[in-house]
Amino acid sequence: MAISHRGFTITRVPMLADNYAWLVAHGGASAFVDPADAAAAIEAVEAAGGRLDWVLLTHHHDDHIAGAVDLAARFGARIAGNAADAARLPRLDAALAPGQTIDLGGAAVRMIATPGHTVGHVTYVFGDAAAACGDTLFSLGCGRMFEGTPAQFHASLQALAALDPETLMLCGHEYTLSNARFARHVDPDNAALAARAAEVERLRAAGAPTLPVRLADELAANPFLRAASAEEFARLRAAKDKF
Repeated sequence: MAISHRGFTITRVPMLADNYAWLVAHGGASAFVDPADAAAAIEAVEAAGGRLDWVLLTHHHDDHIAGAVDLAARFGARIAGNAADAARLPRLDAALAPGQTIDLGGAAVRMIATPGHTVGHVTYVFGDAAAACGDTLFSLGCGRMFEGTPAQFHASLQALAALDPETLMLCGHEYTLSNARFARHVDPDNAALAARAAEVERLRAAGAPTLPVRLADELAANPFLRAASAEEFARLRAAKDKF
């Protein structure tokens, strides 16, 4: 089901076991973020009208890029990604540096650097409506720190925290239920977190998704986004890895 928010139309596209890709449209143009499965991505684009202008890649992991080339070829779309990580991505038609933008139907889509999960990870910010954050931020959690440092990851989360609170966060995986258990473990007295955890349990019991999520809700409840320092983030990430 498509969501309309601040002039953008956002469609969540489930892929693989627990991945989400995202189809974002504005002004008659559309972009597809992180196509792991070309067949599922093509089906989603065709259902939305059959036009695709951009394929946007957040990072090099196969469960986010495997379908990119076939998807782009099917619709004549351009592939965009982080120029600094181009060697690990499919061939880029637009190799972007942090802060650069692409046009989506008259709206600016800005790429920002969000290293930590991988050193080349980026997030795409669609006007003031949505942010496709891949595996940097999950609802009530964050990605594993495979390549970056705690300082890098904490800075990336702070960059996301500085976006408009009404921004819809387009995360790359449906991990919210397990994340909620850890979040409640480390922040048991947080009323906003308790309410979000209860909501997540209801949604998952009904087989419903928990994403997208407003940034404001994550700012109130996500312990990683609320970490005051890189050291606090590092302690939380290490504890989550063992939880």
